[in-house]
Amino acid sequence: MAGHSKWKNIRERKGKSDAQRGKMFTKVAREMAVAVKEGGSDPATNSKLREVVAKARAINMPSDNIKRTIEKAAGGGDNTVYEANTYEGYGPRGVAVIVETLTDNKNRTAADMRLYFDKYGGNLGTEGCVSWSFDKRGVILIDNEDGKLEEDAVLLDSLEAGAADFEPAEALFAVYTAPEGLDEVRTALEKKGYHFLSAQVEMVPQNDMKLDAEEDRKKMEKLLSMLEDSDDVQNVWHNWEE
Repeated sequence: MAGHSKWKNIRERKGKSDAQRGKMFTKVAREMAVAVKEGGSDPATNSKLREVVAKARAINMPSDNIKRTIEKAAGGGDNTVYEANTYEGYGPRGVAVIVETLTDNKNRTAADMRLYFDKYGGNLGTEGCVSWSFDKRGVILIDNEDGKLEEDAVLLDSLEAGAADFEPAEALFAVYTAPEGLDEVRTALEKKGYHFLSAQVEMVPQNDMKLDAEEDRKKMEKLLSMLEDSDDVQNVWHNWEE
């Protein structure tokens, strides 16, 4: 399996500033509100909401914030209608990029996406132009920054929980599942006391791509930064080997 280009970013989340964490909370809260409106406010019967709540906990969103967001969405206090859209395109030298958005203004978001890609040496493509080179999988990242977890034990627990694949990485373990099996595996591992850095369905690249030129690397970094800072962007997947 290709190395996941996201490990470095996930580890660095702990060092985010308050403002950056606040932006992350806002994005997850938006996704949570949409899940409530679509499937109800009870995580026990709403698998999508259960998944988003797990994501919120993984980024250390306070329980009170989670509760208030669910109650507000269930009470109908926010009438904003959000639309989910996915954009596919290429970064410098053809790096494959998938951007998942949740927006109340599709035209604004589409214009922003085109601007970001064009500005930093890439271009938007048509639907399916790069997604064929990614696999949709459940991905659970288990924190092991303190080095106390033993690889063999985590591997055994993951397989017993129903994981399809397992990958050790620096300061964490990656557990892969089928998209529909994410919740079951996550719940089983959570009961065993594991702490997650992330637990969600992701687009995992089949192969990674290197950028040899410093200029291309800088453009790619700026493109990702612009996309991730956008209020409308929920997730960015790519195959750049950082």
